[in-house]
Order: sequence, then C-alpha cells, then structure tokens
Amino acid sequence: MPTVRDALDALERRFPARLAEEWDVNGLTVGSRDAKITRAHFAVDPTLAVAREAVAAGAELLITHHPLMLRGVSNVAADTAKGAVVHALVQGGTALANAHTNADHAAGGVADALARAVGLEVTGPLVSVAGEAALGTGRVGTLGDGPTLRDFAQRVASALPTTAHGVRVAGDLDAPVRTVAVVGGAGDAFLDDARAAGVDVYVTADLRHHPALDARELAGLGDGRPYLVDVSHFASEWLWLADAAAYLADELGVDTFVSTVNTDPWTARFDAS
Repeated sequence: MPTVRDALDALERRFPARLAEEWDVNGLTVGSRDAKITRAHFAVDPTLAVAREAVAAGAELLITHHPLMLRGVSNVAADTAKGAVVHALVQGGTALANAHTNADHAAGGVADALARAVGLEVTGPLVSVAGEAALGTGRVGTLGDGPTLRDFAQRVASALPTTAHGVRVAGDLDAPVRTVAVVGGAGDAFLDDARAAGVDVYVTADLRHHPALDARELAGLGDGRPYLVDVSHFASEWLWLADAAAYLADELGVDTFVSTVNTDPWTARFDAS
C-alpha cells in the first residue's frame, strides 16, 4: 500500500521543488511520511471546511495548492484559524501537503491547465524559470478562432467555476483577440511582462486598482493592448486540481477526489439596480 512519502515523491517528479520561488512553502505540513494512504483529496486552499470534507471522505492525505502556513505562526492552538485546521486533520488521521509555485511553473501545472481551459495553443511561458526556457510563470499562446474580447471573456467565464467575483474586463469589447498571456493566481506583478510579450489580452487574478490603472494608461498610449481580464484567484487555480488528482491516481493506484468546497472568500456581489 502506498504511503504519504510515495505521494510526496510522485508530486516531486511532476512538480519539482527546484521550480518553486525562494519565498514559497511546499511539501508536507501535517502528518507522517510513513502513513499509508488509499485515498487522496485535492483542493486549492487548506481551509477548515476543506479539511473536514477530506476527513469525512476518508482521505488519509489532503493535497492543496496553497500552503497552510506560508507565513510563520507562533502556535497552532485549536482556537486559531491555522490551528483549527491542524487539529481537524490530526484528529481525522489525514496528512496535509501542498504544491504551490512549483505547480504554477511546471509542465502540466496550474498555468497549463488555465491556458488549455481558455483555448490557448501554448507557445511558451510568460516568464521563464532560470535554466528552464520552456517552464516558468504563466503561459503565452494563440487562439485559432480570433474571437472578440467580449466573446473571449465569456469563454473564460464559462471555463472557470462560478464565483461572486465573476470576470472583469478592461478594453475594447469588440476588438479581436489572437494572442493571450495567462497567469494563475495573483498576477499584477507580471503586467509589464504581458505588455513586453505583445499579447492582445492578459488573463490573471487579483489585479489591484493602481497597477491595473497604470497598465491601462500605458496601453492607451499605444493601440490599447494588452486588454485585461481579471478573474477570481481561487477560480484561476482550481482547474489544475483534476489533472493533479488524475496524475496521482495513475502513479499510486489510489482513489483521488477533487474538493467541492468553493474557497473563494467572497459569497455575494451586488450591482446597482
């Protein structure tokens, strides 16, 4: 019977730790490497609801994209947000591991899943990892059908799980779209890279007001590109889970499940009537 260690080794083969950012946290957070597993649960975020779902499903291992403790904590008391998750997992006999920016950068990872979902024929990463010309942050690619920005944004909305955030667009809705850059998760740090790549549209999440406004001002000095499509952080990374779950099932012969918990923090959106 495979163990947590075997699962970690499989994740390392597909999403090597060397591809992760220096500031990142990846790997085992809770549990024993020697624990045997028959079922693994996959989710974007290690929230308490997700932990309880994994335990209730009988999973001996929960694999998330985001780490539970990216920033240091002074304790894991049961009445703290992080501690409650740790206690739920330990009491349920469920280990916790994650693959974060290594899964963002790797082939078959978060970026490729997002690119495929929106119909891109990928030509390469937006920003290469040092020494890995074909891997890195985001993906750049082409669309064979050349939709309008309006139609492309609708395609993105249809490809992603529904969230209160929805899909926000900045640009000429009637403009044709042929080249696209995508970055799963928070991507306003790569606005300059998207502009340098010369793409028609940049799809990412968590675009803040000032970086987005500056990007649009710069675009206005030229032909208006890149247009921006801003989506939910959770939604942009959720697509990867099914691929990762299928991979682990094939590698270890264990049952795998993708969480049904929507961990986007926003639950409703209201517009003026």
